[in-house]
Amino acid sequence: MVRIESTQPRKQRKAIYTAAVHTRGRFLHAALASALREQYRTRSTRVIVGDTVKVLRGEAAGTEGLVDEVDTRKSRIVVQGVSIPKSDGTEMPRPISPSNVQITKLNLKDPRRAESLGGSE
Repeated sequence: MVRIESTQPRKQRKAIYTAAVHTRGRFLHAALASALREQYRTRSTRVIVGDTVKVLRGEAAGTEGLVDEVDTRKSRIVVQGVSIPKSDGTEMPRPISPSNVQITKLNLKDPRRAESLGGSE
């Protein structure tokens, strides 16, 4: 887990921008919906392609859709149905911070992810 000791914003930003690849996954965690929280006994987990998320903040608040893309370099996700119009009228996907979404349905096709979450007992 990345722990930033400084209270200075410039040092916090630098720590995020220069973080190692294996620690950047921590920035891609999102909160679980209350039903999933009870089932898996955890507050948050990493967002992956195929998860269904609900946008909680911004212009697209309330929109629910599948995660199409996860950008680990910029710590952003692309959700189906969340887009912005370009000047020529075409729609372009709008990257969102994972902290602004809530996972409503998990993609458990990966057996390692299903095992790490534990499941209901």
